[in-house]
Amino acid sequence: MSHYEILIAVAALLALVVGPLWLGVQGRNAARRLGAAPDPIRAWDWRLTITSALIYALAFNLVFFIQELFLVLPKALTPGLRPTLFHNNHRWEGENPLASLLQGAGALAILITGLICAFLLKRRVGRSSAARLFLVWMTCNGLLQSLPQVVIGSVEPRNDVGMAMDYLRLGAPAKTAAALAALIAIAAAALWLRGPLLSLAENAGEIASGRARTRFMFRAATVPAFSAILLIIPFRVPRNWVEVVAVPVVVTTIGIAWIQAGAWAAGGVKASGKLGPKSIAYASSALLILLLIFQFVLRPGIRFYWASSMPALSVESRCVVQIDLFRPPPGRHNECRPLSKIAKRRAVYPGRVARRCAVGLPPIPWRCAPCTP
Repeated sequence: MSHYEILIAVAALLALVVGPLWLGVQGRNAARRLGAAPDPIRAWDWRLTITSALIYALAFNLVFFIQELFLVLPKALTPGLRPTLFHNNHRWEGENPLASLLQGAGALAILITGLICAFLLKRRVGRSSAARLFLVWMTCNGLLQSLPQVVIGSVEPRNDVGMAMDYLRLGAPAKTAAALAALIAIAAAALWLRGPLLSLAENAGEIASGRARTRFMFRAATVPAFSAILLIIPFRVPRNWVEVVAVPVVVTTIGIAWIQAGAWAAGGVKASGKLGPKSIAYASSALLILLLIFQFVLRPGIRFYWASSMPALSVESRCVVQIDLFRPPPGRHNECRPLSKIAKRRAVYPGRVARRCAVGLPPIPWRCAPCTP
């Protein structure tokens, strides 16, 4: 291992293991120093726990789908690549140098999704407790499914983000800086989510003290999140069992460790939660519909190209539509030239034109001769 890899490994250990443990110990010591009388044990709100578990599973799978979708869409618009989307993965045929760079699009998409949901949560867009809970878990999964990929990609070039980093020719210092920034962001995001989660309490007494907040967080977040892993597994099979189970376990553990350990310190939160009587029915129905879509629509595979018999376009040859804003010379609008000869020209590669030329059809509305090597 290089010095940079050792530094990243030590930083990950401190941020993901030592940090939450230290914070939890500080909370326990603070409770002992106060010496306050134990809080009265309140009845367990199973409606909140079950609804939270269902919505966590829903959010996890939606975020994973967004990631795979945005891994496929850029490839579908890239000449020479023929991607197929599945419920738990994607694949592509053909070659293009941009394929490695586009492997980072999925992580970027879910990072942006998490930030958007955090913004909506901050602006209190969701009025109902169920809507707020959905935004909480979408934020959690959007950020905590994307940021760890940066850490892994900094040391593993076969990782999606690692392939994008190599395409951008990031050196070891840049990768290390990105990994350290991602680790800090993971802790910050998880700690920020404590407030929205604690605000789901129905009355102030449930979150009045450090012990009460720790107990409420255990019931509203920790138990539901880990229980939801059992609900997530059916969305990911069939696949290698390590990948089926490991991803949700790691993502959940990283976030919940910080959220639960720091619950005691999140004071000043106003209790304003109240789940409706049909919240469990709505959440379970949404999760069931999504499972049916995953297994019956996405599992067979959705092709993001015109036909399975369409030959892949080579990187060296493209049907190019020359775009000239200043009266292009006659006969120079459309050309089939090697990529190297038009690299410095203003040109676009319309997917429709390229596909029709590939099968020998005239591109409409343009006129172009079939592409030749």
